[in-house]
Amino acid sequence: MQPSSAADTAADTAADAAPALADTAIRWFDRHARDLPWRHPGIGAWAILVSEVMLQQTPVVRVLPAWRDWMARWPTPADLAGEPPAAAIRAWGRLGYPRRALRLHACATALVDRHGGEVPDDLDALLALPGVGTYTARAVAAFAYGQRQPVVDTNVRRLVARAAGGAPDAGPVTTAADLAATVRLLPAEPARAARASAAFMELGALVCTARSPRCPDCPLITACAWRAAGSPAPPDGPSRRRQAYAGTDRQVRGLLLAVLRDATGPVPLARLDLVWPDAAQRARALAGLVDDGLVVAASRTPDHFALVGDSPTG
Repeated sequence: MQPSSAADTAADTAADAAPALADTAIRWFDRHARDLPWRHPGIGAWAILVSEVMLQQTPVVRVLPAWRDWMARWPTPADLAGEPPAAAIRAWGRLGYPRRALRLHACATALVDRHGGEVPDDLDALLALPGVGTYTARAVAAFAYGQRQPVVDTNVRRLVARAAGGAPDAGPVTTAADLAATVRLLPAEPARAARASAAFMELGALVCTARSPRCPDCPLITACAWRAAGSPAPPDGPSRRRQAYAGTDRQVRGLLLAVLRDATGPVPLARLDLVWPDAAQRARALAGLVDDGLVVAASRTPDHFALVGDSPTG
């Protein structure tokens, strides 16, 4: 029989203390949670869904003004569904990954068509909506409807891997094991489980960070399996590395979209050619925007392009 490692022993200890981990995290969250508008009582499932989509790969400080503007303009799914997709792309501004704007527009349309303009509380119904994946569906079920769901983003995976598993970091993608490990930490009572999910997310975002964890400030320090194992470093550094942006196709796509967002009609290709000197990369970026359904060629005016849903384009 193989001897237990320090990490294995620490993980077993943390597993025994799982209920206490959630209680401690909730107490910390009650005192230290950021005052974010989508967390306010009675905010509504649509507002929470929008926030969760916007927050994917985007910092809170950038999401806040965009979310407020979006909700002021489209407080219900029907309000958004009643406008063309181009309006959503323009309102998305520079949040990045603009396909999310299209997905939210398609989601709003589906909510109107299938659910009378309301966000359903059933997980399977949420998962069936366009652009709503496992994480977003569970987040809405937990935070809008108080359900006991494992809401597992990058921050939660890292927190659970350390506090409960004794590992220095989580893997690059969410797995069934991540969901199971998080479920084991959730209180049995649904509303309290939802509160624990929010607390885990906040701790992972603010305290149990990837590169410089603030362990002395963490309420879980005495029960953390990773600390008990001596805080071993990942063998190859944190699994999530900052993605380069300058000079990438993403940057060129953003520059092209900025021109199209500011336009009142189809834009000639010659104008788009001015945004980037590399013709091959520029053409590739434009073709990608067309393939993603964000941009269309204006058939009435050859070599002109517009945001999808803008007119005249047909």
